[in-house]
Amino acid sequence: MYTTVNENGVLNNYATEPKMYYAEYPAIWEQRRYLIQGVFATLLVTTLVLVGFSVS
Repeated sequence: MYTTVNENGVLNNYATEPKMYYAEYPAIWEQRRYLIQGVFATLLVTTLVLVGFSVS
């Protein structure tokens, strides 16, 4: 941790910053997995909305 002291003796602690890196474009198999997750999420939300309408 990085610490500084000002003229009044007050300590200031600073967190260590992580190393920066650039994001990489997802591979084709990752894109397919995101698509499948999106389909399941859409089906789940649609089912919950329909159940909510049918119950009320």
